[in-house]
Amino acid sequence: MINKQALTDYPVHELIASRWSPYSFDSRPVSQSDLRSLFEAARWAPSSYNEQPWTYIVATRSDPEESEKLLSCLDEGNQAWARSAPVLVLAVISLRFSRNGKHNRHAAHDLGLASANLATEATARGLSVHQMAGILPETAREIYGIPDGWEPWTALAIGYAAESDSPADRNQKRTRKPVSKWVFSKQWGVSSPLVAEG
Repeated sequence: MINKQALTDYPVHELIASRWSPYSFDSRPVSQSDLRSLFEAARWAPSSYNEQPWTYIVATRSDPEESEKLLSCLDEGNQAWARSAPVLVLAVISLRFSRNGKHNRHAAHDLGLASANLATEATARGLSVHQMAGILPETAREIYGIPDGWEPWTALAIGYAAESDSPADRNQKRTRKPVSKWVFSKQWGVSSPLVAEG
């Protein structure tokens, strides 16, 4: 397997440096106890007013019919590789606060925090998560009866990274913009002295 360890500019936790999103997965199943712990990690993510505006719909390959159903909610490009994953998850957000019915402009942010917790817990357990923006929201809404006020937002493939990397995995670059390009101070576009290059 190709080493996908991130070459960081500053020290970070090993779980962050070793997390990556494979395109090919091993066929072995993910245990129910591991999946429960991944969703428990998501549960404890911070959210605005502790709203937890996320819902996850999960399908495992142990139920092929359900797995195909969720796979059909992905766009064609993601279906091609995600079918190898033993677990597929559709992430849905509530667009309104349950406490007062007002628009929750933070819902997608909060889902991101929950899914990041889930991915970190997965990494700690030797699992991999590949998050996807390429979904078919209206297909998902129809198939699962997702009510008004809720929006299918992203999907996740979960499993053990395959031992032999696919061409897509080999070509996947582990690069990121340097922090000096997006950590500013004083005004927009001015790198903070904390991270300024040179």
